[in-house]
Amino acid sequence: MPAITMPRRSKSVVTIGQAAGAVALALAAVATSTTTGGARTMDVSPVAQVSIVESTPAPVALPVAIVPPAPVYADNLDGWIRQAMDILRAHNIPASYDAIMRNIMRESTGNPRAINLYDSNAAAGIPSKGLLQVIDPTFAAYHVEGTSTDIYDPVANIVAACNYAAHRYGSMDNVNSAY
Repeated sequence: MPAITMPRRSKSVVTIGQAAGAVALALAAVATSTTTGGARTMDVSPVAQVSIVESTPAPVALPVAIVPPAPVYADNLDGWIRQAMDILRAHNIPASYDAIMRNIMRESTGNPRAINLYDSNAAAGIPSKGLLQVIDPTFAAYHVEGTSTDIYDPVANIVAACNYAAHRYGSMDNVNSAY
């Protein structure tokens, strides 16, 4: 294939993405074609002088998912219930704020370190503990991954108790007495 040379006049720099249009423009602007010493030279009008160069494409802004900040929960009964509710929702465990609050107030009056040393569970050596008065075997069986393994941890106690209530009664909302 014969080499194509272009006269050295002012040149436009074109990116690869513009190359096809620039080449078409250059070819359309051919005025003469001559052969000198075995090489073919194409004379092109100065407007169509083109050099094609590779370039690194400019960075493209990709859509970025906006992730809301992690919620901050108060270190009190309301905050513990709200944090537990978010975990329960994430694990599709049904329970309402009101049902959790109602049962906590009946079982421990909101004391996360409550322990019952007088009921039948205590007599059997496994006292009920925490906000929702869960016994150790029930806590272990219904513990939800990602929460503390400490039965006195208020959020872990709520989540495990709600998980148990969901399996046993359909929801903590259906628990209206000691369970």
